[in-house]
Amino acid sequence: MVEAQVASRRRRSRRGDGRSAEPGQNAYLKTPFITRKIPTYDILSEDSLAQIEATADRILAEIGIEFREDPEVVALFRAAGARVTDLAADSWNLKFEPGMIRQILSTAPQRFTQVARNPANNVEIGGDAMVFAPSYGSPFVMDLDRGRRYGTIADFENFVKLAQMSPNLHHSGGTICEPTDVAVNKRHLDMVYAHMRYSDRAFLGSITAPERAEDSIEMCRILFGAEFVDQNCVIMGNFNTTSPLVLDGVTTRGIRAYAAAGQGSIHLPFLLGGAVSPLTIAGSVAQCLAESMVSCAITQLVRPGAPAVLGSFISSMSLRTGSPTFGTPEPALGSLAMGQLARRLKLPLRCAGNFSTSKLPDGQAMQQSMMSMMSAVQCGANFILHSAGFLDGLLSMSYEKFILDADLCGALHAYLRGFEVTEDTLGFDALAEGGPGQHLFATQHTLRHYQTAYWDSALDDHQPWETWDEQGGVDAATRANHRWKAQLAQYEPPAMDPGTDEALQEFITKTKIAVPDAWY
Repeated sequence: MVEAQVASRRRRSRRGDGRSAEPGQNAYLKTPFITRKIPTYDILSEDSLAQIEATADRILAEIGIEFREDPEVVALFRAAGARVTDLAADSWNLKFEPGMIRQILSTAPQRFTQVARNPANNVEIGGDAMVFAPSYGSPFVMDLDRGRRYGTIADFENFVKLAQMSPNLHHSGGTICEPTDVAVNKRHLDMVYAHMRYSDRAFLGSITAPERAEDSIEMCRILFGAEFVDQNCVIMGNFNTTSPLVLDGVTTRGIRAYAAAGQGSIHLPFLLGGAVSPLTIAGSVAQCLAESMVSCAITQLVRPGAPAVLGSFISSMSLRTGSPTFGTPEPALGSLAMGQLARRLKLPLRCAGNFSTSKLPDGQAMQQSMMSMMSAVQCGANFILHSAGFLDGLLSMSYEKFILDADLCGALHAYLRGFEVTEDTLGFDALAEGGPGQHLFATQHTLRHYQTAYWDSALDDHQPWETWDEQGGVDAATRANHRWKAQLAQYEPPAMDPGTDEALQEFITKTKIAVPDAWY
């Protein structure tokens, strides 16, 4: 019934100017990335920020960071002045004098461009720019029809297509879900190809092994041209430290691969308070700053000027069960603090997103998501991964939650736009035209502004109860279920040069044939 009503409205509302009377027509808000017009919220005083920075310096100087299985990165830091202590044949403790890491980071760009294969979709990362990207890393997917199941490459492609179609997202993301029907050592090729073929937006590459990072970059050389890739950021890797205070060789060698190619990288600890970081938020923020700075610094030792993004993924924990909790207020406060610290370092920031531990796209999911996402918006984060689809504590990527989150991202476009105070927007003429006691529906002011005054949701139901009830009492999750199916049915892939497509597929085939499948 719902699909029939939607189709009927679509037929009735076609217009010659490309717009329709359907909900969600916010063409004036569509941008390749958001330029924030509202100020950030500074939660901490200068003294408090200085205390956190001093504690991060103390962590690095007195406790240090343990590096494993990458003697080359240790040699780079040793040459830069780090104090190195051998722990074993393949592990080292490195300590850094206060100010050393900040000095290394001084060559990192405060803002940079990630180029998309469609130049109209290039994104700016840093400064007052903000980029929304889908969720990342879930082994499971779910929808209202088939429930929770392991992700497949078909699911992965579906989410790339949905992201491409959303005017409220700006980036194709990375490992939107794990395609578990493809061998572990080969699935990165299919994932990167899916981003390249089914989207013309910027995307993230593989980071799970150094050779997979190299494959991702090589595929970009095929897509963009080797010389262009050497001079422009066209791909980024999303790297996690191993908290507390460890950087393993798989991570550091991957970071070095992206940096050596002049490509971007995001650096964040996954801090679970009370487990791998101090239970208190101030302590988690200090540790986060220390770990992320050192990880970012690797890029500048390899190639000064390589794009690097400071990262923050602070999570609370249920002290009854030991499980991570997402969308809670304390980590949201941590995001606000990380925003201030990133601005002091003059580095772009990635943090927060539409986080939730709910198992369904329900009220809990959206309440927790809003708490988390608003902290990213208010803190001034520049790259917000997990903007759409995050459910089940990141274990599941939800089709319905993706649609609900993307709609929320549209509302945030309007929120971040702020509003202007001018003679026109003050609306004196709207009141004067009819005078006291007269409605304003037909005034010239209303007619000038009715298409852009308010954001229009593609999903919310604003009908009277009686109308809603007569039409079947459809809830938000069900509306989202119908919408993602309709979106996929309408999807059309962006054009790609056939020769480039053929070259990419040849590279993938050759690379896959060279090694046997590995499933772990």
